[in-house]
Amino acid sequence: MLGRTVGPPIESLRMTSRAHLTFEHAIQDAVDLLTHFDSINKQPPPPEAEVLKRASLVMALAALETYVEDRVIEAAHAISGVGSETSWLSRFYRASLENDLKYFHTPSSDRIRAIFDKYLGIDITEGWIWNHYDSARARNELNKLAKKRGDIAHRSWRPVAGQPTPHAVTREDLRKHIRFIRDLVDATDKFLATKL
Repeated sequence: MLGRTVGPPIESLRMTSRAHLTFEHAIQDAVDLLTHFDSINKQPPPPEAEVLKRASLVMALAALETYVEDRVIEAAHAISGVGSETSWLSRFYRASLENDLKYFHTPSSDRIRAIFDKYLGIDITEGWIWNHYDSARARNELNKLAKKRGDIAHRSWRPVAGQPTPHAVTREDLRKHIRFIRDLVDATDKFLATKL
């Protein structure tokens, strides 16, 4: 994980991290899937089109997971310093982070908070404040999305012919979920820029 190329440390005054730039590229997969869903959408939408919305949510949370991993690595490199590869303490710190990131899956608020607290001493969720969101509401919303993603990824929620069921992810909800994840990443990056 630490071998992943995220570039050299970012100056703390810069508002956009390399991890954020990578996230913007990755989240585009979720947006593209939603756009594809819209392009084949008829009234009523064909049942097989629903997989695009479910896949889009999974991709959006995968983009968030990658952002968190890349951002904590980027910050760890900034904290441990350039040229610190010869320091035993720095090598231990980076190796521990690399090991912990192997087990970092499904970016819930507790998992994100724990990794940033352990390696940076920052409760990152304190910075999750924007527009109509405070930290508590943002954590709750992220946890709901993480649960929904887990249900979709592990239980499919594929429509069954002849059995009308609500869609696991509506088009409007998906649009809101992608916006929420983008806003969460923006808030995280801005908050870290003030702390590092």
